[in-house]
Amino acid sequence: MKPGDKVAYSVGFLKSIFEPPTSRMCHARGTITGILDLGSTKIANVDWGTDEFPPKANVANLAIVGPNSKFCQC
Repeated sequence: MKPGDKVAYSVGFLKSIFEPPTSRMCHARGTITGILDLGSTKIANVDWGTDEFPPKANVANLAIVGPNSKFCQC
């Protein structure tokens, strides 16, 4: 993933935190504005267009949104 990519929380992450399919988090879409590389972990700064969601997310918990990509289809 890189800055400018459109993302959503991944299905696996949402299931792991028992997020209901009707939640706003399930439908959140954002754009990566930066990546902080901590070695084995990468943290993305995400502009969700709202203050409702955390501005930072582990890239392992995100999925790129677009044609032929996997993301929450709740």
